[in-house]
Amino acid sequence: MEAKTYVKMLQDDAVLNLRKLQYKYTKKEVDEFLELQQQGAYEEINLMDFNGKKLFYLKAFLQVNSILVKKLALPRKEYGKQAMETEVYATLDIESIHSSRESIWKIFNGYAPDGRKEERIFGMKKGLAFISNLENKITEDNIYQLYSLTVGDFLEEENRLRSEERYRHDTVFIVGNDIEHTGIDYQKLPQYMKEFVAFIQEEDGMNELLKGAAIHFYLAYLHPYFDGNGRMARLLHLWYLVQRGYSSVMFVSLSYYISQSKKEYYRAYQLVEENKKLSGVLDITPFLYYFINNVYEKIQENVVHHEDVLKVYEGALSAGKVTEKERDLWQFVLSAYGEHEFSTKQLEKAYGEAAYATIRSFVLKFEELGILRSQRYGNRVRYKIKIE
Repeated sequence: MEAKTYVKMLQDDAVLNLRKLQYKYTKKEVDEFLELQQQGAYEEINLMDFNGKKLFYLKAFLQVNSILVKKLALPRKEYGKQAMETEVYATLDIESIHSSRESIWKIFNGYAPDGRKEERIFGMKKGLAFISNLENKITEDNIYQLYSLTVGDFLEEENRLRSEERYRHDTVFIVGNDIEHTGIDYQKLPQYMKEFVAFIQEEDGMNELLKGAAIHFYLAYLHPYFDGNGRMARLLHLWYLVQRGYSSVMFVSLSYYISQSKKEYYRAYQLVEENKKLSGVLDITPFLYYFINNVYEKIQENVVHHEDVLKVYEGALSAGKVTEKERDLWQFVLSAYGEHEFSTKQLEKAYGEAAYATIRSFVLKFEELGILRSQRYGNRVRYKIKIE
């Protein structure tokens, strides 16, 4: 193949969609292009497709913003309530499972679940608490425990796992207009899941944000359960990043960004499958590329959005202008409200460990520092983080 043609194909917008590429170039050119990719451009992933062949990705197409990596690695405690309420709503919405914001708020604020829908939300809350605990390592037993907490206990009888079994005991199909994907032969699941967990645990030099997305893809690819595979894939993605030190992922909602680009999310899965039919290789680059552009970069935009106010806070903290109680209140406001408004009474009730006078002093001081802003509604005043 001429170098000029190879470069042109590399720069083509359809480079990750082999079917489209075939319409633009000859079959011979596409075959030679794929051969060159496999000889030099592919990075091997220590996971197998259903035929026992390794997975690959094209590293050159996948650049992760270093600022984002730094921000996601900032140390935090547990999880952000507001962000995880959104996570639950969005992860259910992706699968067209109806839930209400009101019910989610109730469960995250300590109310007992009322009915099956709220029990499912309560299970998701327990699951998020489980993965935010660094002592809960990713093992087969713990994956099964997470599945039971968040999915397995809320399924109809025909979709439940057998007693004492971790994975499904029959064939499963993912159906759209046609059968889009068939999960791996259930008899192979124990071995494949064992190797999958080994891959998660190993130090292999792969960028950890990309590896999180690869883990996400692979669980859905294997489809080890009759139902709830998507939710488990998204939870396992979060869990891996928490285990690798990116605890701030519990203060943003990955599923929110996925839900905002749901069509592209499912299309990325399809592209991997369609490309394999033409190339013979399970190249997961389209899925990783989706995550960089539709999730990770969107989080980066949000981080930049908050950059100025966080600098003001850090400056006040360094100058000794922020007390320990005010620091805790600020962390709570960040996690519980995000960009949403709140009143002093709401904050007093939700925080639960400070007198009203302390709460009022905090909001007035942080407004004066330029960290919070107030908005008057008649006789009522509400506050929110100040973002220009």
